[in-house]
Amino acid sequence: MSGQAHRGSGALERELFAALAAAGRPLTPAEALAALGRPLAYTTVMTTLARLQEKGALVRTPAGRSFTYALAVAPDTLDATLTARQMARVLDRGTNRAEALARFVADLGPDDERLLAELLRAQAGPNDHVTSNDADSVGTPTAGTTVLGSESAETSP
Repeated sequence: MSGQAHRGSGALERELFAALAAAGRPLTPAEALAALGRPLAYTTVMTTLARLQEKGALVRTPAGRSFTYALAVAPDTLDATLTARQMARVLDRGTNRAEALARFVADLGPDDERLLAELLRAQAGPNDHVTSNDADSVGTPTAGTTVLGSESAETSP
């Protein structure tokens, strides 16, 4: 192991988010490294920035022979945005999205169930039919029923 203390998982990412937020402008990898104020390899910072851009957390813009990186969302929504994107990636990797969502919802506590019901009602468009009955039974999906949809609420078996 090198002479540097081992960082916890995601620590460098959080430091880079903080540096970009504090700068208030896009930074090159060299500027981001300088803003961190501690000895790290340039390639470590550059690779971490590139991975964060691939995850959708940062926006990358060409700047000469390099790139600048900026936060993709407001700093106060960054954690929620990254969590939501991670949840979506996990769902995309599964083989049965409906079953995974049903199990997730069934495992929610009462407070999270109510919050999810409120969010579903708020997201419902004019053709979506989420009744208070539907929202109250969020934790107990039944076979063949969709929570949201602009089509019929029942699916054929």
